[in-house]
Amino acid sequence: MFKGSLPALVTPFKDGQIDSDALAALVERQVVEGASGIVAVGTTGESPTLSHEEHERVVTETVAAAKGRVPVIAGAGSNNTVEAVRLAEHAASTGADAILSVVPYYNKPSQQGLYAHFKAIHDAAEIPVILYNVPGRTIAELGVETTLKLAELPRIVGIKDASNDLTRPLQMAEAAAEGFALLSGEDGTALAYNAHGGVGCISVTANVAPKLFAKMQAATLAGDYVEARRLQVQMTPLHTALFLEPNPAPTKYALSLLGLCQEDVRSPLLPVSEPTRAAVREAMALAELL
Repeated sequence: MFKGSLPALVTPFKDGQIDSDALAALVERQVVEGASGIVAVGTTGESPTLSHEEHERVVTETVAAAKGRVPVIAGAGSNNTVEAVRLAEHAASTGADAILSVVPYYNKPSQQGLYAHFKAIHDAAEIPVILYNVPGRTIAELGVETTLKLAELPRIVGIKDASNDLTRPLQMAEAAAEGFALLSGEDGTALAYNAHGGVGCISVTANVAPKLFAKMQAATLAGDYVEARRLQVQMTPLHTALFLEPNPAPTKYALSLLGLCQEDVRSPLLPVSEPTRAAVREAMALAELL
C-alpha cells in the first residue's frame, strides 16, 4: 500500500495563517501528477511550529482534499509518548490511512526506550504506523535490530529511513516481515535505496517536481534503472538546491515560482537568500519546470 512517490507536503501559509485553498490545490496537483500517497505535517510541513490545533487541521484538510484517491499518511510524532499517542488517535479519527511517527528527539532514549515508545503508539493506534528514523535531527537512531523487532507488530508496516546509510535497506529487506515497506527519506539517494531493497521515498523534491519524481519511482519499481537514473540525473540539481538552506524554505520558494503558494515560513526559519533563489531557479530550469 505504501510505495512509490510519497511527497512530504509543505504547509502553505498566507499572512501567517494556514492557506487552506493552497493546501487543497497542492494535494490536487499531487494526485493528478502521480503521487502514490501524501504525507501531511511532517518536518517539511513545519510541524515544529504548528500549534496542536493547526496540526490537526492540516491533517483533516489533507484527508478531505485527497478524497480517498491516494492514501494520506499523517505526521504523528513527538518526544512525548502520550502526545504522540494523542496525535495518532486524532489522525485515525480523520480517516487518515496511516501515521508517520518520528524517533523521539532531544531526550535520546535507549533502544529499549524506543521500542517501548513505538509499541505504545502501535497499541493505541487503529491505523498502520510508519516509523521515521532521522538521526541528523533526532540524535538518537532507531537501530536495525529494533526496527526488525517492531516490524513484527501487526500495525507497524514500514519505515522512513533518512539515515543516508545504504547498508540499512540491505540488512532489513531480507529480514523484515513480509510487506514491511522500506521507504527512503533522502531524495538524493532514493534510487539507490530502492536498488537495495526499498520500495519508495517520502520526498521533499516531489513537492516541486511531482511528475518527474513519480516517474522515477515507478521506473525503479518496474526494474528499469536506466530510465530511473536518467530521471534522477535530471532532478539531482534540484535535490541539492532544495537543501541549500533549511527545509522547507527553498521548496516554498520554488512553489511560489510556480504560483502554487506563498514562500512564507515560520520563525525560526527565514525566507531563502538570493544565492539560493538563483540556484533553485537554475535547478528548476534544468528539470524543465520553468
